[in-house]
Amino acid sequence: MEKLLNKTDIYNTFKLNRFSIYCQKKKLFLNLYGFGSILIPDLTVRKGVMEPIIIAKNLSKKFGEVVAVNEIDFTIYHGECFGFLGPNGAGKTSTIRMIYGFSPMSSGVLKVMGMDIKKSARKIKERIGVVSQENNLDTDLTLLENLMVYSRYFNIPRKEARKRSQELIEFMQLEDKKKSRVDDLSGGMKRRLVLARALINSPGLLLLDEPTTGLDPQARHLLWQRLRSLKTSGVSMVLNTHYMEEAAQLCDRIAVMDQGKIITTGQPREMVLEHVGAEVIELRVAPSLDQEITHTLEGLGLKTERFGDTFYIYLPAEKGLLKELTQRLIPLNHQEMIHRQATLEDLFLQLTGRDLIEK
Repeated sequence: MEKLLNKTDIYNTFKLNRFSIYCQKKKLFLNLYGFGSILIPDLTVRKGVMEPIIIAKNLSKKFGEVVAVNEIDFTIYHGECFGFLGPNGAGKTSTIRMIYGFSPMSSGVLKVMGMDIKKSARKIKERIGVVSQENNLDTDLTLLENLMVYSRYFNIPRKEARKRSQELIEFMQLEDKKKSRVDDLSGGMKRRLVLARALINSPGLLLLDEPTTGLDPQARHLLWQRLRSLKTSGVSMVLNTHYMEEAAQLCDRIAVMDQGKIITTGQPREMVLEHVGAEVIELRVAPSLDQEITHTLEGLGLKTERFGDTFYIYLPAEKGLLKELTQRLIPLNHQEMIHRQATLEDLFLQLTGRDLIEK
């Protein structure tokens, strides 16, 4: 049998920052080292091997005749943040709901933390945290009361539940509002409270369904900081998001979904380089000049695209054509020329299309 890692090996494997600024002050999420009260229990990584925390094979979900998820395969490993990207109706939320047993799978195999979701849904729910799209909080209760009530679902002793609730409120920077009712909170505060609630049972796996939708930039970045801190502490994450920057900030790997299928899976930057390139030039130019631009680019072997009032030119990393390309484009009669790095948004649009499809 393979030998399980000891605490030192786990620390080295995940490169955990034992003395992160917050955890020094609050002693939070480090029971692995004998600190604090909240334990991240699921770092079951074997020496030299990343152990899967979720395995899906031919996973499908149907609603009557509508196929929401169509025989997808994916594997998510302990300690990583795995993101699902895709347009509305791609099957992202249906997938994440099957993972935590909210929506029964129609067919296929789905194992979470080594357990079959069909046979062990209750045990799985005890060990995961869920941040749903909706702020489904009890508006008649205060922040502290919301966390205390939710802790009862996991049979956490009252004294321990209060301690965890206090620590989580501090972790989410909600100390000043802990006695306020939910209706008195801003949108960003509500989302932080939903995340705090999802952590009350010290989950090893956190499922995040569009956690920052509708938040202003300050609130979004604060939530990202908290999620990165949790990831550093060893919490595995599955993220559904429409924000490409969010996926770039948090995800180790992503899967791009469309029409119930996974189109491709990989590391964000490598996928951008493979499918898009390293750099993008945008020309605001009339469609009547497309032929002239194509002739200007002749011999360079570059991928191009027209959408609306913009002509896109994609530059691979290895060719170093920017200087020559710029010299060729300057004489053209364009309104504006923008040079930028290729992003996940470019990848998303390349793989799923730019046309808006309502589903």
